[in-house]
Amino acid sequence: MKYIISVGLMAVGLAIAVIRPAYAVLEIDVTRGNVEPLPIAITEFISADGMGAEISSVIEADLTRSGLFTSIEKGAFIEKISNPDAAPRFQDWTVINAQALVTGKVSETADGRLKAEFRLWDTYAGQQLIGEQFFTSKDKWRRVAHIIADAIYQRLTGESGYFDTRIVYVDESGPRNNRVKRLAIMDQDGANQRFLTDGRAIVLTPRFSPTRQEITYMSYEGGQPQVYLLQLETGQRELVGNFPGMTFAPRFSPNGQQIVMSLLRDDGNSNIFAMDLRSRNTTRLTTANAIDTSPSYSPDGSQIVFTSDRGGRAQIYVMSASGGDPKRISFGDGSYSTPVWSPRGDLIAFTKQTRGEFQIGVMRTDGSGERILSSGFLQEGPTWSPNGRVVMFFRQPAGSAGPQLYSIDLTGRNEQKIPTANYGSDPAWSPLLE
Repeated sequence: MKYIISVGLMAVGLAIAVIRPAYAVLEIDVTRGNVEPLPIAITEFISADGMGAEISSVIEADLTRSGLFTSIEKGAFIEKISNPDAAPRFQDWTVINAQALVTGKVSETADGRLKAEFRLWDTYAGQQLIGEQFFTSKDKWRRVAHIIADAIYQRLTGESGYFDTRIVYVDESGPRNNRVKRLAIMDQDGANQRFLTDGRAIVLTPRFSPTRQEITYMSYEGGQPQVYLLQLETGQRELVGNFPGMTFAPRFSPNGQQIVMSLLRDDGNSNIFAMDLRSRNTTRLTTANAIDTSPSYSPDGSQIVFTSDRGGRAQIYVMSASGGDPKRISFGDGSYSTPVWSPRGDLIAFTKQTRGEFQIGVMRTDGSGERILSSGFLQEGPTWSPNGRVVMFFRQPAGSAGPQLYSIDLTGRNEQKIPTANYGSDPAWSPLLE
């Protein structure tokens, strides 16, 4: 059968061959304390230059970093793949315990585009699981690699991948008492980093739109907090509004038509407000004599989770997206902050401060099943991968060093440091690119 997708700005013809019923070779059970990684062999893609090796290397890094796959050393390979279109000698791969095998090739078309092809094999069943080809401009080669890794991840786990995504974050440089803070963006693996602002004004809390390549963030231009929208593809920037008092943590609704934020009024209280981005009408959602902040929509847009000290200490509450009486859902020791609803709708990630340390954790949407994924001196700001299986956050060690970005999966067993050009804080994960 034929299937059409988009890679970058180029149309892609995609031929898919599925030989057996679509059930997952690897089943993920995030309730277990550990997931046994699936042994996978990823051969170097055949090419006339080094592009094949580059693409297969990125695929291997993506899958290995997920913690669900372990890549078999190429030195253990028995068969040398010379024709990736032909069936491999499956016994040569099962004997080295490769349960899955990836082969491929990269070439240049007559019009100068890059053509990348790959096949995923089930070595024990002796069958091809998928085979696809992509056409794109040469400068999009890393995106092709991430898309292939996503296809492999989805076929073997039954869940969407998250590799063809980007991270926007606050880049921090300079001495601790005089940090320059700029918006920066990069691929989820730390590649292709670039700056979005020049550092002349402090920037905070960048957040991705769930529907397009657009972010909202706070800037202290002119010494006052202002909320902006920034179109990533065009660089066009738009002022959302100039609000009296302080503004905190703007975040998009699931349909991208509203933002929700916390505004500080003259009485010293901050409340939750929603703004329609088309009409610019603002609606107040909370009225308590308290500090309400860090709102985040549920994936269906019907509810908002936020932090409030209305009970005497910062805890997590959930209310209707139109306002009304909120329900407290956190009851553990310590203070809670920065709650973020999972894209899957099943969990809420949070920061917790207790007993002299900061923790990154998750709980069910009714507050049950609280689990701590990571603890440290100072860490906060969780953000979800688009498939809801990985959380990214930032951590700052004791002393003069600055913050760094980390990711961890829901088992709490696969913590990864994310490379950045300088120090990095307050990450936000994009949806899958189109």
